[in-house]
Amino acid sequence: MSDLSTTSPAYEMSFRKKEYEFLKEIGLGPRNLGCFVNGVWQGNGPVVTSVSPADNQPIAEVAEASIQDYEEGMQACAHATKIWMQIPAPKRGEIVRQIGDALRTKLHHLGRLVSLEMGKILAEGIGEVQEIIDMCDFAVGLSRQLNGSVIPSERPNHMMLEMWNPLGIVGVITAFNFPCAVLGWNACIALVCGNSVVWKGAPTTPLITIAMTKIIAGVLEKNNLPGAIFTAFCGGAEVGQAIARDPRIPLVSFTGSSKVGLMVQQTVNQRYGKCLLELSGNNAIIVMDDADIELAVRSVLFAAVGTAGQRCTTCRRLLLHESIYQKVLERLLDAYKQIKIGNPLEKGTLLGPLHTRASRENFVKGIETIKSQGGRIVAGGAIVESEGNFVQPTIVEIAANAEVVKEELFGPVLYVMKFQTLKEAIEINNSVPQGLSSSIFTRRPEIIFKWIGPQGSDCGIVNVNIPTNGAEIGGAFGGEKATGGGREAGSDSWKQYMRRSTCTINYGSELPLAQGINFG
Repeated sequence: MSDLSTTSPAYEMSFRKKEYEFLKEIGLGPRNLGCFVNGVWQGNGPVVTSVSPADNQPIAEVAEASIQDYEEGMQACAHATKIWMQIPAPKRGEIVRQIGDALRTKLHHLGRLVSLEMGKILAEGIGEVQEIIDMCDFAVGLSRQLNGSVIPSERPNHMMLEMWNPLGIVGVITAFNFPCAVLGWNACIALVCGNSVVWKGAPTTPLITIAMTKIIAGVLEKNNLPGAIFTAFCGGAEVGQAIARDPRIPLVSFTGSSKVGLMVQQTVNQRYGKCLLELSGNNAIIVMDDADIELAVRSVLFAAVGTAGQRCTTCRRLLLHESIYQKVLERLLDAYKQIKIGNPLEKGTLLGPLHTRASRENFVKGIETIKSQGGRIVAGGAIVESEGNFVQPTIVEIAANAEVVKEELFGPVLYVMKFQTLKEAIEINNSVPQGLSSSIFTRRPEIIFKWIGPQGSDCGIVNVNIPTNGAEIGGAFGGEKATGGGREAGSDSWKQYMRRSTCTINYGSELPLAQGINFG
């Protein structure tokens, strides 16, 4: 965030830029209120400036939430939840369907905003918003399938069944790298399950938080529903800590670093709440000696360079069989030479800026650490001199057991290393604290099934012949170990957003006890 004076005319001047005209179409102006509380926009906290990472120039101002704003919002949300949870699930699904349709009408504007404020290239920005639309579609179908089980009872004239009921309020704390998609993973499911949502967006992407909320708020208003069903706050750690501590929020979804995620989990656990954690990744691609090398190189390029290496599923480690090591590395180096670095909104750009100046400084420090631990830079390794936060896509030859390899350097840095056997490759894959995503390139069925089996990858996402990133919404997304263990989006992730009750009903006149107990 910039320290630009709130009285400076620079906000209006920058907002008059032709490339910013689209912002008016999604309800944004030079100055914006950053809290949607009880159906009303307000903001009594600090005034901050959103900047574009491509040039570090201001886009617009946002008034963040104060703790008073938070408390007012939570009181209204708690009341609205009592109304929302009584609406039949298919009717809730209809509201989410309308949200998806509203997002479709603003898809390109919202995608452009993601690119402008976060820094990912336009195709990825539009793809991120499309992911929310896909989640809306998924959730609509789910709203008619929140099924419980009927369980045979051992007692005569008894019936056992499972009931799934809403939790109440779901807190969602998202990160800058996917400033709205992760909201979609959580909110679409939480809403059809009968929960209200309290969202704290990333502090460096407040305009995305506001624009997304305005679209959702419009749908609620159109259907004469309380605006507080969806409550949103722009703000920093103070608001996030309030969500973590708040006993009115039985489930908190947090996306961010393993270090902060652990603190959130400990805080939520102290009040016996539940956490969904999507934390750090340190993802590996293994290329076997029988792999389709062109397919592997194209996949590594997207996995390592996409979103400037700032996805939690970014490929950070490339394990090459020794017999094809040099061939793959040379082909990859050729591909890296073709990468266009530049404004993420311009056609043809593949590598946009890192999100903040601090991110660029961390990249520089990371390169120095890599060199000090024996890493050899074979491509990139430097910043790009410009007004923005651009760095070169980097390839490093390094030992698999170097300490720096076990850490997540959030940028386009790819560690390359050799292996001799599948067993060795799997051991390297599993040797880091994180356990999010992984992939292997091979044509051999025996290797594939070893890889996805109990002695294979220990990650939550285990791919074959595709990148580590770019997951579809139909599967459960999440990882193991220091990645946090959470599962969001598809499959049966919806069960985490509901409260399961096992119900036994006696419709007879006798009282037989389980396990054959005779009590008097």
